[in-house]
Amino acid sequence: MGKPTGFMDYKRQDKTAEAPESRIRHFQEFHTPLSREEQEIQGARCMACGVPFCQSGQMLNGMASGCPLHNLVPEWNDLIYNGNWEEAYRRLIKTNNFPEFTSRVCPALCENACTCGLHEEPVSTKANEYGIIENAYEKGYAHARPPKVRTGKKVAVIGSGPSGLAAADQLNRRGHLVTVYEREDKAGGLLRYGIPNMKLEKQIIDRKISILEAEGVVFKTGCDVGKDVKAAAILKEYDRVVLACGASNPRDIKVPGRDAAGIHFAVDFLKSTTKALWANEMKLKDGRYISAKGKRVMVIGGGDTGNDCVGTAIRHGAKSVLQLEMMPKAPDQRAWDNPWPEWPKICKTDYGQQEAIALFGRDPRVYTTTVKEFIKDKKGNVCKAVLVKLEPKKDEKTGRMVMTEMAGSEYTVEVDLVLIAAGFLGGESYVAKAFGVEQDGRTNVKTAPGEYQTNVKNVFAAGDMHRGQSLVVWAIREGREAAREVDLSLMGYTNLSVQ
Repeated sequence: MGKPTGFMDYKRQDKTAEAPESRIRHFQEFHTPLSREEQEIQGARCMACGVPFCQSGQMLNGMASGCPLHNLVPEWNDLIYNGNWEEAYRRLIKTNNFPEFTSRVCPALCENACTCGLHEEPVSTKANEYGIIENAYEKGYAHARPPKVRTGKKVAVIGSGPSGLAAADQLNRRGHLVTVYEREDKAGGLLRYGIPNMKLEKQIIDRKISILEAEGVVFKTGCDVGKDVKAAAILKEYDRVVLACGASNPRDIKVPGRDAAGIHFAVDFLKSTTKALWANEMKLKDGRYISAKGKRVMVIGGGDTGNDCVGTAIRHGAKSVLQLEMMPKAPDQRAWDNPWPEWPKICKTDYGQQEAIALFGRDPRVYTTTVKEFIKDKKGNVCKAVLVKLEPKKDEKTGRMVMTEMAGSEYTVEVDLVLIAAGFLGGESYVAKAFGVEQDGRTNVKTAPGEYQTNVKNVFAAGDMHRGQSLVVWAIREGREAAREVDLSLMGYTNLSVQ
């Protein structure tokens, strides 16, 4: 596990970020990776801790601690420390189908559970993962490896986000004939149209898709199963079906004036920007996207999506950005009741907020605040929003603490563009209804606990459509586990691993 004294001998180093004032002028990734030599030193910091919480992926107090994919972190940290980069790649892809994605967009649950991080800075595992996979592409290790034997069994995967791609990759490796259906013009799901280009450049997705195609996976884009393609036809043609359509049903804000022009869901805003960029050689062209240029922008909701809206609006040239969060500001340090190795419930200032601070001189976030009403101008466009402060109060019926309006705390702000980033309610129901699968109260596809088989024979579900909105690593894990269950049902046994 690296060098026994490495965590004492070397300080943590991570990829360096381009200055906010510079990076807001473009939509490319803005981190500079460490050199190979620097990365090997960081591998040395992985201590012989005995119990590597980094790879545990266990639930503590309702939150994941460590990697849900159970990545063999100590092993590949040790391998890069010793200069064995090819074997480090082999160990990395044993548990993770897409390290080129997770090393860019994962919040690094591994690092937050790192034993070294209990008293010092954690090992820069995410940067090490990035170094391993990019070195593998550079050296040619990450090439296509088509299966040598085919089973003749056919599987349809509906949706090409991380769970669908993981399921397709695993089932194809097993030798099944896999076809992935995607309703958008390009594969990738939320990776392509839900995550901005500056976090994950889309040629990175294309690079992996081309490998999957070379290995035999067939992609049918622009095919909306349940609308363009009948579910009955899919069930007739394929031996098994995996539904992996994501949690694409955005949560709305139901207040007076919601029908005003200029109010959009975050996913539509982000998607329009990505499509416009890739249609015009990474340059935005007026009229092709939902523009924030010169506008007073209000983002409703925190989290990754809210932050992405802030960063994207700034790159458009927004006049100002305001971000509303219903909950109180989290502490800057771990609270006494949130000990390591639990996920740290602390305030995170992400790249978008950093850029807003650099550009406008203040953090865009306003806490314990929500919208009470939108006000339209004479043309029906949103021009103002009435905001109200919130405070926690105990619900007499449930005993739970709920955020409640503070009487007399209303105030009005001027806005030209509102972006709703309040999360997702679950999957869009038309696909589930087309296949006849049951959904729970949150519109997630219902299965037995810990399983992926739906109530319909030969139909399985995975990813956000199954578990609700979550992280890319959870989507990959669900895709891998669903693939194993599908393979077992097809062959009577399985040699597909999930960890």
